[in-house]
Parts: sequence; C-alpha cells; structure tokens
Amino acid sequence: MLTKIDLKNAIADKNRGILATEEDRLAIQSVIAQIEDRNPTSKPLEATELLNGDWRLLYTTSDELLGINRVPLWQLGQIYQCVRSSENRIYNIAEVSGVPLLEGLVCVSAQFTPVSTQRVEVQFKRGVFGLQRAMGYQSPKQFIQRLQTTPKLPRLQAFDFDINRDRSGWLEITYLDEDLRIGRGNQGSLFVLTKC
Repeated sequence: MLTKIDLKNAIADKNRGILATEEDRLAIQSVIAQIEDRNPTSKPLEATELLNGDWRLLYTTSDELLGINRVPLWQLGQIYQCVRSSENRIYNIAEVSGVPLLEGLVCVSAQFTPVSTQRVEVQFKRGVFGLQRAMGYQSPKQFIQRLQTTPKLPRLQAFDFDINRDRSGWLEITYLDEDLRIGRGNQGSLFVLTKC
C-alpha cells in the first residue's frame, strides 16, 4: 500500500513535472491512483475548511503550465493555486525568474461552479502578466487581495486583460486532506498540491 510519502518521493526530483520522462509519468500516475483510492474526504467541495487557502504545486502533467518554462531566458518558479470558496473563485499564480531584477508573474483568475461534490466547472475571467517588482508582488495572498480591490492594474505595472468568456474547463478533486490535494483536469492533466 503506497502512501503520501511514496508520492512525495516519486515526484521529489521531477521539478513539478518538467524533468519527468514518460516512464516517470506512468509510475507517478500509478502511485496517484492508489492514493486517490484512499481519499479521506468523499465530498471535497463541501469541506471548505480543508479546500480554502493557498496551495503550492508539487507536480503536474499540464503542458500549459510546464510550457511557461520554455520561454527563452525565463525559468518557472513556484506555482500556486489559491481557492476562495466564499467567492467561488480560483487564482492560479506562476512566478517566473530569469534576468536579475526582472522576475515575472503570470496570474489567471477563474470563477467556478460546483457540478458535483468533487467537480467544478471553471470559467476563466482575468489574466495578469508583468514584472513582480512593478506590480509590488510580495506573496500570493497579498497579490490576490490587490486583485480583489483593483478592477484593472495600471498599464505601467502589468498587462491586465479579460479572458475570452468562452474559455472554460473543469477540475475534479480526487484527494483532499489537511495538507495534500490531488486533482484531474478536463485536458487529462494531473495536479498534486500542498497547502502553504
């Protein structure tokens, strides 16, 4: 019987999935499936005390997220998914580093609608891209508070734009406890996150 420790060991040197080979991915998927079978939270969307908060990405198979690392002169830093159930909102934040003093940030916010006790439909609403220093970025929590109170960041600070309203997807939470969350997305992507 594999445990969360086995999962963390399996993904430890994979740089969130960037360094995972196809063989690694298959092995990790097998470990994840065994952990999902022992999900202690059968209705994760109702367990808001566990679900709410800021989560740091440990591993993913999402080409969309991992592709950020392919931008010349930039390296993908930490990735966060911040859940605000009271607003039915998710914020995805990716820190990007590279050229000194020019650290970047990519943020996408989305509205979610529960469609079962495990699955939400996600409607992407807003994108923000810019330099961390220009935006005054300090932490995911601080930045989200700013986004919640500022309808549009000034152009000199960031590229802040509405996302095509037709862009949507779904996310199913397949495992949730006090410090680990596993999810599966509509494009077949896996996500493993730890509570910050």
